[in-house]
Amino acid sequence: MDKVIRIGTRESQLALWQAHQVNDLLTAQGYKTELVPIKSEGDIDLVTPLYEIGVQGIFTKSLDIALLSGRIDIAVHSYKDVPTQLPSGIVNAAILQRGPVKDLLVYKTNTDFLQQPGYIANIATSSVRRKAQWLRKFPQHQLHNLRGNVNTRLQKLAAENWDGAIFAAAGLERINVRPETSVELDWMLPAPAQGAVVAVCREDDQFCLDACKPFNHAPTALATQIEREFLRTLMGGCTTPISAYAYIQDNTVFFEGQICNLDGTKFLSTSRQANIENAAGIGKEAAEEILAKGGAEIVAEIRNVK
Repeated sequence: MDKVIRIGTRESQLALWQAHQVNDLLTAQGYKTELVPIKSEGDIDLVTPLYEIGVQGIFTKSLDIALLSGRIDIAVHSYKDVPTQLPSGIVNAAILQRGPVKDLLVYKTNTDFLQQPGYIANIATSSVRRKAQWLRKFPQHQLHNLRGNVNTRLQKLAAENWDGAIFAAAGLERINVRPETSVELDWMLPAPAQGAVVAVCREDDQFCLDACKPFNHAPTALATQIEREFLRTLMGGCTTPISAYAYIQDNTVFFEGQICNLDGTKFLSTSRQANIENAAGIGKEAAEEILAKGGAEIVAEIRNVK
């Protein structure tokens, strides 16, 4: 195998960790590889809130362009950042086994303020989904925009007079920077495909498709397919307050999905379970139920705000 597979990745420590996972899986099969770091649009503007930027695929677009132009052969993404409609000519090559799914609160001193109804806490996050769910539970709190890679956000939290900030557990744990001052938010539903990593390639690149096929993790692929069907049917993206989580236990798929408006005052949720053989369409069915119950109005409200 003389061909060198060029693996495109964003430049952050977390993105490089993900790319190295794909790199290791390929080299274990005897393939020659090379990492090609590429800066994404989402890594350049670290001030504007994501929902104000309003660009689908802000973290994936630069790598997709490099892939289609032949500069790289594979692009590795956090799957939650990938638009539900891939660019023409690009397909999923493999979805890696999922890591931690939940969100965490990293707090400054303690979490006593969570039990103090009159206390106005200052909480930071770049995610409108986390913001909406937090305000639904703690409507009196103040939310602050927090952009940048994981290390930058931890540094900003330490420097600001905030009570805490919300992170994805996978992001902190994969690069071993989860602080002791952190708690899992069991009540917060994650973004569709959160904790999953995907490798994509050109649809006509049979060499890379064959190379990646052995490490595609079928249970993760099914769960994330259901979650992304839910997101796609609601016409959302990674900058909309739509949450979904599916997991498989004893050949049964369990699914939960929800949508909030931006301040958390409007909320709709649904759940499903199905035998694994019949589960492929439950994400779409769940989203259609949400739309029938009034979800279309929430979607329209979110779009009008943007």
